[in-house]
Amino acid sequence: MFTGWTANRAVKNRAHRNVVAGIEALVQSLPYPMTGLDFDNGGEFINVQLIEWAEQQHIDLTRARAYQHNDNAHVEQRNRDWARRHAFRYRYERPEELAILNELWELVEWRKNHLLPMVKANGYGTARSGRSKRTYDAPRTSSQRLLDLGAMDAVHAKELAAAHRELNPAQITRRINQLQGQLITRAKLRARADGVGF
Repeated sequence: MFTGWTANRAVKNRAHRNVVAGIEALVQSLPYPMTGLDFDNGGEFINVQLIEWAEQQHIDLTRARAYQHNDNAHVEQRNRDWARRHAFRYRYERPEELAILNELWELVEWRKNHLLPMVKANGYGTARSGRSKRTYDAPRTSSQRLLDLGAMDAVHAKELAAAHRELNPAQITRRINQLQGQLITRAKLRARADGVGF
C-alpha cells in the first residue's frame, strides 16, 4: 500500500560519507523500519560505502534504469512539491544554511505527513459522457495511511499517534515561514556580494 510518507535531509556535498550519514539520519527519523531503498543512477548512491552500509543494515537496494526518466516519476514530483517549493532554487553553501535547511525539512515533514491529506489514484471509472476518468480514494494524511496499513508494531504506532496529537499547525507554519525568510535573505546577500541582480 502506498502511504506517501516522505522525508528529506540536506547534506554538505555528494561525498560518500555525507550521503551515508544523511541516509542514516533519515532511517532514524522514520516511524517505521526501512527495508528497501530505491535511487537513481548518481555516483553519490552507486558506491561501495553505501552498498556496504545497506548490507550491514539489511536494507535492499534497487536503482532506476539508465535513461528511463519515468522510473522515478514520484520522486521528481516530490522534488518539485517539497524541495523547490519550500527551499526554492537558490544555492546554499554555508554550514548555517545546511542547519536551516535540515530544520526546515523536519518541519515540512511534520506538516506534509501529518497535516495535509492527499488522495491516491485507485483505478478508472466512467464519466456521464461515457469517457474514462480517474477515480481516487478518500483524502487521508500519510500518517493516517501508515497507521491504517497496520505494518507498525504497537509501540511505534502509539508514538506516531501521540506525536500527531501534539502538533501545532499554526506554530509549524510560522516557523517554516521564518526559515524561508532566512534562506531568501542569505541568497540576496550572496547575490549582492557576487554582483548579481536579485
